[in-house]
Amino acid sequence: MQADGTSLQDIAAEAHRRRTIAVISHPDAGKSTLTEALALHAQVIGEAGAVHGKGNRSGVVSDWLEMERKRGISITSAALQFAWGDLTINLLDTPGHADFSEDTYRVLTAVDCAVMLIDSAKGLEPQTFKLFEVCKRRNVPVIAFINKWDRPGREALELIDEITERLDRDPQLVTWPVGIGGSEFGLLDVASGEVHAYRKAPGGAQLAEDETLDPPAAAQHFGGDDARAREEAGLLPVLDSSAPKAAVMPILFGAALSNIGVRQLFETIDRWAPAPGDRPTRSGDDRPVIGAFSGFVFKMQAGMDPKHRDHVAYVRVCSGVFERGMILTHQPTKRAFATKYALSIFGRDREVTDRAYPGDVVGLVNAANLAVGDTLYDPEGPAVEFPPMPAFEPEHFASARVADPSASKKFRRGMDKLVQEGVVQRLVSDLRGDGNPILAAVGPLQFEVAADRMEHEFGARLILDTLPYSLARKIDEAGASEISGMHGVEIARRHDGTRLALLRDIYLARSIGRTHPDVTLTPLLADAT
Repeated sequence: MQADGTSLQDIAAEAHRRRTIAVISHPDAGKSTLTEALALHAQVIGEAGAVHGKGNRSGVVSDWLEMERKRGISITSAALQFAWGDLTINLLDTPGHADFSEDTYRVLTAVDCAVMLIDSAKGLEPQTFKLFEVCKRRNVPVIAFINKWDRPGREALELIDEITERLDRDPQLVTWPVGIGGSEFGLLDVASGEVHAYRKAPGGAQLAEDETLDPPAAAQHFGGDDARAREEAGLLPVLDSSAPKAAVMPILFGAALSNIGVRQLFETIDRWAPAPGDRPTRSGDDRPVIGAFSGFVFKMQAGMDPKHRDHVAYVRVCSGVFERGMILTHQPTKRAFATKYALSIFGRDREVTDRAYPGDVVGLVNAANLAVGDTLYDPEGPAVEFPPMPAFEPEHFASARVADPSASKKFRRGMDKLVQEGVVQRLVSDLRGDGNPILAAVGPLQFEVAADRMEHEFGARLILDTLPYSLARKIDEAGASEISGMHGVEIARRHDGTRLALLRDIYLARSIGRTHPDVTLTPLLADAT
């Protein structure tokens, strides 16, 4: 029994009803569109929006930053919570652009399953493959949704062959396409043998018309296309929900923009995606899902409400029950943390939440003392610390200075917030000092986001000068002293105290390895696993 009177059986039952999933893929595969389609099917919105807007349709619920609306891409991850049947879905839409992959990787630490979108015309693209590898290392099960099947694309069997060859998973079918994508086509439910015949809604703003046909009716309706679909589908196994999730990959076909195949995706999430379970801790033990409350911050976000310059900490509930107002322990400082302002988040919209269970995402407002990766726990239960967030190897570097020296305080305050949120990494070089930090990023668009936010949120316009480095390596003090001053090398400290050598390119790193055998340059990529 918890302190609030909630029984362990109640916690277990609520956790069993949760599904916490991320939507991942290469840019432009349709992640934000699928997010809208899922929300539309769950009847939590009345009409889907398009990224670029169409007619009187708004932008997608999960893309709310001004830069996202202008560019038509997701720059930051977004959390949506809604019900579907007896389930509570916590859906995290993530950026697909490689420049923002750090944000996506952090989200993958907070989910129990991922839906991987594959463009039917392009197949497995580089970022899709990279994200799958992250899921694989973190033992996150993956459902594949082959999207845009209402447009010309590759053969279904060709796509399955590519998945089989490149991904270490056994494809198992949920649906299979019938006919050629166009104004009308069908999806074969391979388990039941029924075919769902679809007719697209104009513009995809509403649910597509769906007629369920038994095998004889499907054969009459689709003719040879039906026979060919059944023959092709018969070459592959049907999804076995009892099979080890690390070994199989459910395969579905559909068209998110036309809202086709989305209901079957929901059903697969229901019966195949895992519910929240016991969570590994930094010490190597597991935190029982029915234990005292614990959670960790996987994302910090500012600017969601332009009327209030608040910062929201996204906390994944790992165990127990979260009650608004409870006093928690902030693990890094061991100080008390009050949770007076707690929100349930639906994209940009938020409402006060009084209670949350394992798998839920809680937004803590004005959490200035929290940072990405911090653990929170109920002091009445055992102390816990979850593994740290991965820090990724930057490939782009720029020195930053404030355009107006009178805004120096705003500059420092804004930089502190961006680093706290994980927007960029901040390095301080002995050559430049903390007034002229080096910003490090996975991709150059991160600099654009940082500059935009510094100017419009904090009133400190940046001047960024690109630096001629392409990689960073961890280095000890003795090694730093030995190579400091070499052409193409700069020594700096990351905001967490890690000493780094910034290097012109990989060839210089190899040269240092040959000419300075006592100097150890350690890749940061190890932090990402």
